[in-house]
Amino acid sequence: MADGVFLEIVAAARADTDRPYVLVIEEINRGNPAQVLGEMLTLIEDGKRCPDEALRLAYPRSVGERIYIPENLHIIGTMNLADRSLALVDLALRRRFAFLSLRPLLNDVWRRWILDRGCPPDLVNGIARGLATVNDAIAADRSLGPEYCVGHSFVTPLAAPGTDEAAWTSWHSEVVRTEIAPLIREYWYDRPEEAEVQIAKLHLGTRG
Repeated sequence: MADGVFLEIVAAARADTDRPYVLVIEEINRGNPAQVLGEMLTLIEDGKRCPDEALRLAYPRSVGERIYIPENLHIIGTMNLADRSLALVDLALRRRFAFLSLRPLLNDVWRRWILDRGCPPDLVNGIARGLATVNDAIAADRSLGPEYCVGHSFVTPLAAPGTDEAAWTSWHSEVVRTEIAPLIREYWYDRPEEAEVQIAKLHLGTRG
């Protein structure tokens, strides 16, 4: 019998209490966290992160083994609330976490990233303006909401698509055509005219 990832990082954090350890669980609501974490779920709470609260696991390695989660182990779970096919986390797990909402952000960090890769400033401004305008419409739509906003990852290339403005313009047009536009048409599947209005705002030179 071998320990899973969670018990491995618990052991590592307990052996090295002067350093912070972080466990990131991507899309935590895709599984059943209460079932995955088992009896360790109760030990996530701040008030139980000490040896006095240690528990005997269902399958201990020895009769006297007790486990607790040290204070230097931080657990981060991500979830996409826009995916309505997934269940939200249950209340037992929810009350053990602080919740932060993250929004698409075409800020100075994003601008520096894309400018450093050679994207012309006018194009950067056009991309930011178009996506912000569409996201405002998505956030204001009662059938959608802020959690459906289009993420900045769509317009954050890892590498430059070329060395001139034409290459960047072509890249952006392709992203809109093959990635963002299909998503928006899915959002407004019952209102195709509205979808096309919003898609038009993404095209360079079009103002919303």
